[in-house]
Amino acid sequence: MEKGFAKIIKIILLGVGFLMIIIVAFFGYRDIPLEDLKAKYATSPSAFISVDGMEIHYRDEGEQTDSIPIVLLHGIGASLHTFNDWTKELIVDHRVVRVDLPAYGLTGPFPHRNYSMENYVIFLKHFLKAKGIKKCVLGGNSLGGCIAWNFSTKYPDMVDSLILIGATGYPFKSKSVPIAFKLAQVPYINNFFTFITPRFLVKASVENVYTDKTNVSTEVVDRYFELSLRKGNRQAFMDKFKNRLDTSSYHKISLIKQKTLVLWGEYDQLTPLKMAHRFHKDLPNDTLVILKGIGHILMEEHPDLSLKPVKAFLKNN
Repeated sequence: MEKGFAKIIKIILLGVGFLMIIIVAFFGYRDIPLEDLKAKYATSPSAFISVDGMEIHYRDEGEQTDSIPIVLLHGIGASLHTFNDWTKELIVDHRVVRVDLPAYGLTGPFPHRNYSMENYVIFLKHFLKAKGIKKCVLGGNSLGGCIAWNFSTKYPDMVDSLILIGATGYPFKSKSVPIAFKLAQVPYINNFFTFITPRFLVKASVENVYTDKTNVSTEVVDRYFELSLRKGNRQAFMDKFKNRLDTSSYHKISLIKQKTLVLWGEYDQLTPLKMAHRFHKDLPNDTLVILKGIGHILMEEHPDLSLKPVKAFLKNN
């Protein structure tokens, strides 16, 4: 009886081991050397600056005499490239600064692996200081939006106005979550994703935050996939989800005095539309714009349509 049971266990373990070998063989990826990624994703006008022990990837474009530049922050899993199309238009009349936040893009992880909101706010303060930016129009999508409004409550004198694009910050439950986000929160299983990163998983996760899946190009999927293979980014992605969320800071939103554009996609499943209405209710000086037929990544899915209210806001600000 015991021998039979031991044999079954042995067969199961061998089967699991064989399955893992197959998975690693097909979906295991080594980190892509940073210099190779730079050659593809850090072409002009990309630059790097030392902040908090990291080499931060950023782009600073447009009219350099603009004393109040637009600073744009991306969301989880993304990079400064998510604002490519917006930037082409905005630099005609403005100075635009974009940055790969720690844990993402070419910047790589925080050395201390602390992905708290407080630490992101401190990082942004140090980055702006390093760039000599004393005041800015601060915009962000998703996580970037959350960093933006938290920063404005901590350093209000450094923020001229806010642009919140599908921003997080309130306690909420998503209607749909990218599969990569889900797996990153599963104990033990998430450890495998520091070296197993199926491209189809990345593709499915990007499609999840678009409404029109046909707008998810091969180029966009390649960018998300390849930048995830920057050394340290996969571990940082997991670490970010392990960080305990601050469930009380949203009470500070009503204290924000800056003019704010709350920009949302009607079909945003990650940060549902009711979150936009919460911002609109709590912010004392805001404009709410809801774009029909669009999802969470407005800037990529429909750059022309989503940029119109931004231009109007900047013109009237």
